[in-house]
Amino acid sequence: MDDTTQVPDPNIPPEEFDRLAHFPVTFFAIVMGVMGLTLALHAGAPSMPVLKHASSLMLLIGAAIMVATSLVYIAKALRHPSAVAEEWHHPVKLAFFPTISISLLLLATATFPYNEVLAEYLWLAGVVGQGVLTIAVISGWISHRSFQVGHLTPAWFIPAVGNVIVPVLGARMGYIETSWLFFSGGMIFWIVLLTLVMNRLIFHDPIVARLFPTMVILIAPPSVAFLAYVSMTGDVDGVARLLIYAGYIFAALVVAQVPRLAKLPFALSWWALSFPIAALSIASFRFAQLDGSRTHHNIGFILLIVLVLVVAGLIWRTGKAMLRGEICVPE
Repeated sequence: MDDTTQVPDPNIPPEEFDRLAHFPVTFFAIVMGVMGLTLALHAGAPSMPVLKHASSLMLLIGAAIMVATSLVYIAKALRHPSAVAEEWHHPVKLAFFPTISISLLLLATATFPYNEVLAEYLWLAGVVGQGVLTIAVISGWISHRSFQVGHLTPAWFIPAVGNVIVPVLGARMGYIETSWLFFSGGMIFWIVLLTLVMNRLIFHDPIVARLFPTMVILIAPPSVAFLAYVSMTGDVDGVARLLIYAGYIFAALVVAQVPRLAKLPFALSWWALSFPIAALSIASFRFAQLDGSRTHHNIGFILLIVLVLVVAGLIWRTGKAMLRGEICVPE
């Protein structure tokens, strides 16, 4: 992750300091946050129609950010392949590569109500990318390299989250077995990683400041898993309740960390706040739709308001950091 408190020396010649070489893969987390807001607005639209128009606008913005980010990162890969390789071999940044395929899956899910054919193509591309990146990332984890306990953060959940996103739209399009395949893989690795992460949080040194916002990612796996499970089963049963209430429990743990979060300097890792909140908001709306619970509906709206404020703040702070030249700099 980039430490955005660093400012490049203006006296360094361009040939010695190329911002493109330092364009981080974590930029795709911005796409995830914006697309999460798009889907959350759409989930709340049945009871507030104006949100549908806001969702359509955010979809266009999210798609534009996705295209721009992809083009810049492709340019980085072509011009600075060694910089991409360095990110891939970084013990923390490695887990962020699946944000690329996750962004495609979220874009497909948000596009589905408007163009089902395009959404299916995007989804298929996302599924292939997610499958390849999941195997590649996990293979990297279990390779001959030895990782330190301090390298483990909730960001390692990202590949697992990507797998359980697959069924959210896949089941609706009829890809039932593919959906169960990815759901199973995602759940297995979530359970394994949850054990490792909790051990790291309890028995070892605290997560460094610029990565502490990734704590919010704890909310995402059970929230997305709930959406995936009910998409495949069409019912809110005991398993579904276990998943969504696990999301609420992790959300409560995150709320308890807000005083510490408020004191931290801005970094791109702050975008980790957005998608998990969106996932829990959408899950709450979906629970209310299937079960008729007014309480869950209200929770969904409260989380949506928080999400809008968080994303607005993140966009403002990211733009400010970019204008100050604090992003895409050497660590």
